[in-house]
Amino acid sequence: MPKMIVSIDGVVIKEVQLTKDRTTLGRRPYNDIVIDNLAVSGEHAVLQMSGADVFLEDLNSTNGTYVNGKAIKKQQLGNGDTVEIGKYKIKFIHDGSPDSYEKTMVINTAQGAGGAGEAADSAGPAAIRVMSGAAAGREVPLVKVVTTIGKPGVAVAAITKRPQGYVVALVEGVNKPTINGKPLGSDPVQLRNGDVIDLAGTQMQFVQQ
Repeated sequence: MPKMIVSIDGVVIKEVQLTKDRTTLGRRPYNDIVIDNLAVSGEHAVLQMSGADVFLEDLNSTNGTYVNGKAIKKQQLGNGDTVEIGKYKIKFIHDGSPDSYEKTMVINTAQGAGGAGEAADSAGPAAIRVMSGAAAGREVPLVKVVTTIGKPGVAVAAITKRPQGYVVALVEGVNKPTINGKPLGSDPVQLRNGDVIDLAGTQMQFVQQ
C-alpha cells in the first residue's frame, strides 16, 4: 500500500497510508494530511489514486508544490519521489519499499540508545513535566506519535514516539534547546527517563512510566 512520509529538516513527523481514492493535503484541519505551517495553503494539494497509480495535483497553492525539486501542476508519483511544500519534504513510498526505509530509520535513530536489546518495548506511557515558568508542575502526556513543544519563531522541538522509545529533535529556532545542558540539533536524540529539556527559557523533564 502506498504511503507518504512527512519530514522537516530530516525529522520524520508523520506517516500517512494512502487508502482513499482522494487524499487532501493542506494547513486546514479537515485535510487528510494536515501540515500546520504558514507556508502551506489551506487546501494545498490532492493525491488521487487510480488503480496502482498515484497522481499529485497542486490546488493553485500560494507557494507551489514541488516534486524532486521541480514545480508541478499535476504529476504521477513514482516510488521514492520527494514532494516539497515549504520546508516540508514528503517521501512517496510504493511497491514494498516501506520495510527497508523503516529499518533504515530505526537504525539511524537507535544510535546511542544503549544497545538494541533494551529498546524493544521502551515506548511505554510518557509525559513532559513543566519545571519552570507560569505552567510549572503541569504534565503533558505524550499520546500522539509526534508532540511539538516550544514557542514558534523562538524554538520548537518535536518529540516522536517510535517502537524503540522516544526521540527529540529541533524543528525550528535560532535559540537551540538543550538536553541535560547539551545543545540539541536537528538529528534525533534518544530520550531517557528524567532527561531535562531547556527550551525557549522553559525547563521541562521527560518522565517515562
